[in-house]
Amino acid sequence: MAKQKMTPSEALVETLVAEGVTDVFGLVGSAFMDALDLFPDAGIRFIPVAHEQAAGHAADGLARVTGRPQACIAQNGPGAANFVSAMAAAYWAHSPVVAITPETGSMGIGTGGFQELDQMAMFEEQTVYQVRVNRPDRMAELARRCFYRAKLELGPTQLNIPRDYFYGDIEAEIFATPTLGAGRPPQKEIAEAVSLLKGAKYPVIVSGGGVSQGDALDEVRALAEYLSAPVINTYLHNDTFPYTHELGCGPIGYCGSKAAMRTVAKADVVLALGTRLGVFGLLPQYDMTYWPEDAALIQVDRDPKQWGLSKIPNIFSVADVKEYAADLLRELKSALPDRQRNEERFADVAREKAAWDEELEDWSSSTNELMHPRRFLWELNLALPDDALVATDIGNTCSITNGYLRGFKGVRQHLAALTWGNCGFAYGCAMGAKIGKPDAPVFAIQGDGAWGISGLSEVMTAVREKIPVIAIVINNHEWGAEKKNQIDFYGDRFVGVDLPDNPDYAKVAEAMGAKGYTVDDYREVQDVVREAMASGEPCVINAVVEGGEKVLAEPFRRDALAMPTRHLAKYAHLSLD
Repeated sequence: MAKQKMTPSEALVETLVAEGVTDVFGLVGSAFMDALDLFPDAGIRFIPVAHEQAAGHAADGLARVTGRPQACIAQNGPGAANFVSAMAAAYWAHSPVVAITPETGSMGIGTGGFQELDQMAMFEEQTVYQVRVNRPDRMAELARRCFYRAKLELGPTQLNIPRDYFYGDIEAEIFATPTLGAGRPPQKEIAEAVSLLKGAKYPVIVSGGGVSQGDALDEVRALAEYLSAPVINTYLHNDTFPYTHELGCGPIGYCGSKAAMRTVAKADVVLALGTRLGVFGLLPQYDMTYWPEDAALIQVDRDPKQWGLSKIPNIFSVADVKEYAADLLRELKSALPDRQRNEERFADVAREKAAWDEELEDWSSSTNELMHPRRFLWELNLALPDDALVATDIGNTCSITNGYLRGFKGVRQHLAALTWGNCGFAYGCAMGAKIGKPDAPVFAIQGDGAWGISGLSEVMTAVREKIPVIAIVINNHEWGAEKKNQIDFYGDRFVGVDLPDNPDYAKVAEAMGAKGYTVDDYREVQDVVREAMASGEPCVINAVVEGGEKVLAEPFRRDALAMPTRHLAKYAHLSLD
C-alpha cells in the first residue's frame, strides 16, 4: 500500500476499481470528464441514462442484488440535484450507493457562478455519510471512506468534489476497505429470547429486509421449521421467505396477504428479524388491526437506532441476522432437544393460506373484455419464473402486486420503492438489477403515471446499452391512488388524476428500438410475458386494464385523510362532513 504518484482523477478511479466497481451510472458532464476519460482503461463501464434520477435508482438496484456498494455520478448543480430522490429511496432501503457529485470549482464556491448549488445540504438527511474533498491529495482517502461507510452502515453516501480538484499531481495509496458485519448479540439476549420462545404457544416470525440483505433465508427457514413458527414478510419484502413454503404466509401491509395478517394476530411471541417495523407497514388493512399488541416482541436489527420506532420490544438485539438466527437455533436445540413438529400450527397455516388463496383467486376471476387489473396480475404471476427479479413502483394498481408476488425462491428478488414511495423508481432500479443478475429475467412494474416520469425515456437507455429489462406498464389512464382519494373523500370531483389519450406504449417502445406488446385480454398475458422473456431484448408490455372506482384498491393513507370541511360560502357545496 505504498503511495504512488498519480492525479486525483486516477486516485478516484483506482479507488472505484479497488472496491470492485465495474459499472457506473450517470449522465455525462464536463465537471468529471477527466475521471470519465479513465473509465474504459480501468475496466469500468459508464452507463449514460436519460435522467440522473434513473442513474441513482440503477445504482441502487445493482447494490441491492449484489450486496456491494455501487456508484453513480452527475454533473454539478442541476445534475447532482436530480440524485436527491433516488438517494432518499436508497436511504430507506438501506442500500449502499455512493453518489459522486462534482461541484463548482473551489475558487467559485459562494460566488453564484454557473451551476453552483450547495450540494451538501440537500443530501444531509438521506445519506449515512457525506464529505467534501477539501484537498486534491485526499481524493483516494475520502472516496475510500465513502465506500467503507456505505458498507458499514448499509446506506447511501455522498462524495462531493470541487471540479478543479480532479487535476494536479498527488501521492496516494490505493486499497480496498473491509466489510464488517454487525456482530453477534450478547449471549444474555439469546438466552432471554430462548426463554420467551420456550414458553410460546403460537410464535410467529416476521422476516424483514435485513434477511434479504444478510442472505439469511436458510437460517430463518431452519429456525421456523424447528419452532413450527409461521413466517410473515414485512411490507414489500416478499422475497424474505417463500410463500410456497408450508410455513410461509406472505406479506403484511398495504394490499398484502390476509393469511399473514390473520396469522400474526394470533401470536403470543413475535420474533422480528431484520426489520425496523416501519409504521406504514403495520397499518390496518382490509379492516383488520392485526398487530398483536399483547404479544412479547423480540426484535433484531443491525442498526441500534431502529429501537422503539413503532413498537417497544421486550428484547432488542443489535446483530447480524444471519448469525443471530444460527446462534438462536443452536441454543434452542440445546434447551429443547426433543422439540417436535407442531402439526396443529402447520395445519392452521395451511387453512389460512387456502382461505386467502381462494379469496384472492375470486377477486382475480373477472372475464371482462377489458382486463380487470387483478386478473392481469393473477395471470402475470402465473407466468413469472421463480428466479425472476421484480422491481415495483408506487401507485394504487401497481401496489396491489404486494398480494400477488408470491413465487420468489430466494432473497434479493423483490426490489420495491418501499416507504419513500417515489413514482418512477422501478425501471431504473430494474436496469441496475439486470446488470447485476444478467441471467435472471428482470421486470419493472409501473403504472402509466409513473411510467411517464422515468420509464418511458429510459427505454432509450436500455436499448442503447443492451439491457434486456421487461417493463410492465399497467395502463389504466389515471393516477389511481389519487383518484381513489377523490372518490372516497371528495365526492368524485376529479382534478388532475385522469390520463386520457395515452399513446400506445408498445409502439413508442418499438420506435425506440425495443420490442413492444399491447395486451388487453387476460387470456393472452402469459404467452406475451413468456415471449418477452424469450426475446432477450428490452421489452415494454403495455397492459391496458380497467380503471375507475370499481377496480381501485382502498386508499394508501386512509389514516391521514379526513372528509373535507368548507367554511367560505363559495366552497360550501364541497363539504362532505
